[in-house]
Amino acid sequence: MRRPLQGRLRGLAGRSALALGLAATAISPVASSVAMAQAERRAAPADASGQLNIPENVQIFGKSDPNMRRATAIINGEILTGTDIDQRLALIVSANGGKVSAEEQERLRLQVLRNLIDETLQIQEAKSAGIEVDEDEVNQTYERVAQQNFGQNPAALDKYLLSVGSSAASLKRQIRGELSWQRLLRRNVQPFVNVSDGEVREMIERLKAAKGTEEYRIGEIYLSANDTNRQQVEANAAQIVEQLKKGGSFVAYARQYSEASTASVGGDLGWIKLAQLPSELATAANTMQPGQLAGPIPIPGGYSILYMIDKRQVLTADPRDSVLSLKQISLNFPKGTPEKDAAAKAATFAAAVKTIKGCGDAEAVANRIGASVVANDQIKARDLPAALQDSMLKLSIGEVTPPFGSMEDGVRVLMLCGRDDPKVSDGPSFEEMQSQIEDDRVNKRAQTYLRDLRRDAVIEYN
Repeated sequence: MRRPLQGRLRGLAGRSALALGLAATAISPVASSVAMAQAERRAAPADASGQLNIPENVQIFGKSDPNMRRATAIINGEILTGTDIDQRLALIVSANGGKVSAEEQERLRLQVLRNLIDETLQIQEAKSAGIEVDEDEVNQTYERVAQQNFGQNPAALDKYLLSVGSSAASLKRQIRGELSWQRLLRRNVQPFVNVSDGEVREMIERLKAAKGTEEYRIGEIYLSANDTNRQQVEANAAQIVEQLKKGGSFVAYARQYSEASTASVGGDLGWIKLAQLPSELATAANTMQPGQLAGPIPIPGGYSILYMIDKRQVLTADPRDSVLSLKQISLNFPKGTPEKDAAAKAATFAAAVKTIKGCGDAEAVANRIGASVVANDQIKARDLPAALQDSMLKLSIGEVTPPFGSMEDGVRVLMLCGRDDPKVSDGPSFEEMQSQIEDDRVNKRAQTYLRDLRRDAVIEYN
């Protein structure tokens, strides 16, 4: 049996576009047509009197109704159609820039079907327990998604979803499913999870004893496997890794593929120590750097794909948490500027920024060379591109980075105008640690709960 990983219940509202990387491609409408009989047996369209000449023994060739929504699966009497799958699949495809092969899309369809079945079971179970998520709640969450991604304009989100082959109804169904499941867990599972004060104190003491050691923020995609399907699951996992290496969204793939409880938060395990992972995963993670992928990794019960989001030292101030006050000085190249001319402008720009005498002089020098200045007083060093983090942390106040940019973006530098170093953390409070342990146990029970629902479901496939 697979040892479940640490996960946390998190509100749907905090997810950026359901971390969707919200994306899709046009759905493939059911391609249906009625084949015609051979020419010598065709009925004339009408006789001399204008009456249709339709034979009594009509025989339909091909699919009978090009607009009919055929059931792909029936779950405890509730129908899922091919259109439901197409529209949900569109979200994943677009999250990957539409660069998904036909073979990959077929594999994605099977996973989306499994996800929709789970979603249906979760909604059904919530309803049977008397838990209803009303339309207002769903619409409010949908509006928050629109606000985060489309500037407070749900109509723009509606239009976007239609343009990529999905629909507002499909996304709202996903929202309803997650709200229903979270509410069901809060009522039927969470009240029966107990964490003693002694357990919390013990975990806090362990954390303090581990001060200075490394902890990791890891993303995981877990695919279950058994003796009969292990080879196919491994191949599927390998294909997912290939898509991720080509620029696919890890969060989007984790949401749609991962069978771990952390799928709803894009596979994010939160900050953990390697000892909390199965040995196979701990060994792989130990050599990974932020931004790296590993997998598929065989573990008891299936395969995992890991993504190293970040590293830090326990209860130790991380310089990358410093809050920086920056000024960005930029010089854009007019469209069509020859590369030789752009290089000359960049050289002039680099020479000019070296003459800047502190942040108060930035605007004056920028004006002389036709550059612009943008200030940001609240940016963490860790939020900068990795290539800039180290160089920024080595700067003194008033110094600038080496010039960087491109023909399209122009040339720019960052000037350090202030830095607030992070304070050493005392670690989570008693209440925070207790909540973390509770959430972990709730998520483990949630996996068992969903497995039982699958086992007891009556599912018919078309």
